[in-house]
Amino acid sequence: MSGLQHFLSTMALARMDDPRYLIMIVIGLVFIYLAVKKGFEPLLLLPIGFGILLSNIPWDISETGEVLTLLTDEHSPFKFLYLGISHEIYPPLIFLGLGAMTDFSFMISNPKLVLLGAAAQFGIFGTFLGALLLKFSTAEAASIGIIGGADGPTAIYVTSILNPAYLAPISVAAYSYMALVPIIQPPIMRLLTTKKERRIKMAMPRQAARVERVVFPIAGFLLICTIVPKAIPLLGMLFLGNLLNESGVTDRLAKTTKTSFIDIVTILLGVCVGVSANATTFLTVKSLMIFGLGVIAFSIATASGLLFAKLMNVVCKEKINPLVGAAGVSAVPMAARVVNTVATQEDPSNFLLMHAMAPNVAGVIGSAIAAGVLLAFLG
Repeated sequence: MSGLQHFLSTMALARMDDPRYLIMIVIGLVFIYLAVKKGFEPLLLLPIGFGILLSNIPWDISETGEVLTLLTDEHSPFKFLYLGISHEIYPPLIFLGLGAMTDFSFMISNPKLVLLGAAAQFGIFGTFLGALLLKFSTAEAASIGIIGGADGPTAIYVTSILNPAYLAPISVAAYSYMALVPIIQPPIMRLLTTKKERRIKMAMPRQAARVERVVFPIAGFLLICTIVPKAIPLLGMLFLGNLLNESGVTDRLAKTTKTSFIDIVTILLGVCVGVSANATTFLTVKSLMIFGLGVIAFSIATASGLLFAKLMNVVCKEKINPLVGAAGVSAVPMAARVVNTVATQEDPSNFLLMHAMAPNVAGVIGSAIAAGVLLAFLG
């Protein structure tokens, strides 16, 4: 009987008296639904959603009666897996795999589209200033602003250094908005462009030479990281991954990096992000404010790219479809796919995917540069 009583006392149901646990479990189930049913970034949302479920089943109880979670119990294996986030290990590894998967040739062949990726970073700095006006600290404002880049690893990297107390809501918000690009961006794109603008066709870009593709990651690293050395952990790995893929002499390494390696890191990162979203620390007023400001940051970034493309059309002879500017956020390749989808809805013969990839990959570099600048000022 004493053994049975002890077993009953260990049941999680006896400790789930806080309704916030149920709310978080519902949120986790919604993430899984969006991944499985809607296909929204399933590689991210499914492990994050299940991680939320893991985190919100009370794990154990301490001798003082405190409910322990997977991250507060010293004996939990997740406490050690989470070191990959809290010690900024997973984000550079994700960037290594991302670099191996990324084709910079469209950006090389049409370099003026890089400006659209740069313009989209206004979402980061604009929200940073807005958060300061709302009385957030500079570190908190920087962490919130970086959500506007729609780059989960970059948001985690910056927040784990500047504002680790809010790592959970910021990382979940960043990945959520990355996954919800197909919902958030199209209304903004249609609001800020005319039907005529959305029908603009762009000439086929030239094919970048092999020597250009090999030189670019080396030159890009030396140029950017000598000016913004705080971006080296992210951009250094991004350019290394790209060089492995483009060099033509490390095919085995490139194949491993962009397949099994990045898949393993993505699973660990996604689950750990979800596990960090425990009800007792996640559902707070400040966390909700962070989510609200995050969607504002992402919307500003999208609008900035669109409006800057329209401005470029004032001075450029060769017209740019303004929709391409929306791909300046760092959600690769989802943002570029959304641009192509909206364009083909207006004109089934208008394919913008290859053009949208240029500002899209430029946005990856731009958000990492923005992170480096913020860390240089505030770190």
